[in-house]
Amino acid sequence: MIEAIIAGLFGLLIGSFLNVCIYRLPRDLSVVKPRSFCPNCEKPIAWYDNVPLLSYFVLAGRCRNCGQRIPVRYPLVELLTGAAFFTAFWALGRTAVAMKYSVFGALLITLIFSDLEERILPDEFTLGGVALGAVFAAFVPLNWGFMRLLLLSVQNRRVISVAESLFAAVFCAGTLWLVGTLYQRIRHREGLGLGDVKMVAMIGAFLGLEGALLTLIVGSLLGALVGLCYIWFTGKDASTYELPFGTFLGIAALGVAFIGEVFMTWYNRLGV
Repeated sequence: MIEAIIAGLFGLLIGSFLNVCIYRLPRDLSVVKPRSFCPNCEKPIAWYDNVPLLSYFVLAGRCRNCGQRIPVRYPLVELLTGAAFFTAFWALGRTAVAMKYSVFGALLITLIFSDLEERILPDEFTLGGVALGAVFAAFVPLNWGFMRLLLLSVQNRRVISVAESLFAAVFCAGTLWLVGTLYQRIRHREGLGLGDVKMVAMIGAFLGLEGALLTLIVGSLLGALVGLCYIWFTGKDASTYELPFGTFLGIAALGVAFIGEVFMTWYNRLGV
């Protein structure tokens, strides 16, 4: 439990940095310099006003200098990232598997809120996530799949796992790109952005083919349901409304990863 608590506190710090990325990357700003500042008055934020979660509640959700309300996204991202790290290490212990799902959770949380706010999925997290997923596949083997049948002569488990990761990334991204291309040719308007395609590749690299396909199904159904309800209640034009598909993909992937993988692994270890 102590390790999980430490991981959760570390996750809070990571979440604070992710908030910087969510705001700055879509605006092509450096995530390193300058130091954190208020987007409204542009004054630097003191270190004691930048403590994850705590500062938000001490300041009552407002900037100390100009009184501008701080978006609730800031504490929410910190809380969710801390919870992802805590849950992974609590369920899986101090293992490479726990680290994998902690990192995956952090990537997804960033993409969920970036797409929700800016309709942008930064390459640093999508394409960078594909590379991280392939690296983790070498230490946390994916389930056997298509590549195991193709590489019958290869005995190295790590090589096969990395191949599974990359195959899932390419296959899922290619399939989604094909669907988007067909939709555009039939309807003469863009249905999917390349950011969504890259995000699916990242999910495939981490979860493998089975997990990525399940994510696509759940994310599509969730997006369709929520999107239709939102359009109906707000009266927006369905032909022009831009659905943040990456947000729903991220939510679905979190569910598949933490419910279908983390908790099931923990449950199986209990031997119940």
